[in-house]
Amino acid sequence: MKLLVTGGAGFIGSAVVRLAIARGHQVVNLDALTYAACLDNVAEAAESPDYAFEQADIRDRAALDHVFETHKPDAVMHLAAESHVDRSIDGPGDFIETNITGTFNMLEAARKYWTQAGKPEGFRFHHISTDEVYGSLPADPSVQFTEETSYDPRSPYSASKAASDHLVRAWAETYGLPVVLTNCSNNYGPYHFPEKLIPVVILNALAGKPLPIYGDGSNVRDWLYVEDHADALLLVVQKGALGRSYNIGGENERSNLELVNTLCEILDGKRPREDGRSYKDQITFVSDRPGHDARYAIDPSRIREELGWRPSVTVEEGLEKTVQWYLDNEAWWRALQDRDGVGQRLGTGK
Repeated sequence: MKLLVTGGAGFIGSAVVRLAIARGHQVVNLDALTYAACLDNVAEAAESPDYAFEQADIRDRAALDHVFETHKPDAVMHLAAESHVDRSIDGPGDFIETNITGTFNMLEAARKYWTQAGKPEGFRFHHISTDEVYGSLPADPSVQFTEETSYDPRSPYSASKAASDHLVRAWAETYGLPVVLTNCSNNYGPYHFPEKLIPVVILNALAGKPLPIYGDGSNVRDWLYVEDHADALLLVVQKGALGRSYNIGGENERSNLELVNTLCEILDGKRPREDGRSYKDQITFVSDRPGHDARYAIDPSRIREELGWRPSVTVEEGLEKTVQWYLDNEAWWRALQDRDGVGQRLGTGK
């Protein structure tokens, strides 16, 4: 299968590219190479004759038409997006332009290509989204997001992703475009750009800096190892039912404070502080993010029952792998330290 992967130099997209190439697929990686992208993420995959790279922005419709005409993909995996909630609070415009208008451009370019190719039966447009479109959950562990949960986005980021989801469904209903959708929980793992909670905590710990936790650390997320997510995405694009959406979760709910404590314990074992004290001493509670959702939790029943998928690692196992990866790949993250926003508090709403 020839896959057109948008955002393939980003965190989740690069995991998809690496796994797809490893499994013998042809991959066209379309990426604008904005601040969070890094071609080092796909360096190994790029050595394959089955890999091609196109630097293009999904806001550029003409460039998209050219990529479709040149490469003639069998399926699209649309991951390109602005994804950092804090950045969306400070600058929502980029999120509207990329996540909404960019998705519209992708849908139109795909529809044109699919129509001109005679509407091949096997073509798929796989739109990859987030559980944040569903809003916030109460603390009750019996309440989880399902594919039928009403949308209730609370941030500019989640609102832009909700809008893109609605566009994809509308193009399926109005034009018959063959689509599948997925909404995932919080990803973590290798090659995670150092602006999200887990890489920030790891790198701040190693640098002797404060480990910032928003509010009182009680916000709960379901954590999904990125390589498990890539496995699920490739399964959905090949075997998911047309028009169907699938929630992908890690089945690993943890509060932010629990998560950071676990990271500190792993670091205490792998790279002890010189003074013999725990990295937990560096934990610092900071003012909360505006509109910070209290809890996300995924009910993964549909993808488990219909496609037979489950995550392969617990969050503790995944965090151990992640910490070790950052310890082993200092050259990768050192090169990103001077990029826009890295190491700065964003999203205060001021």
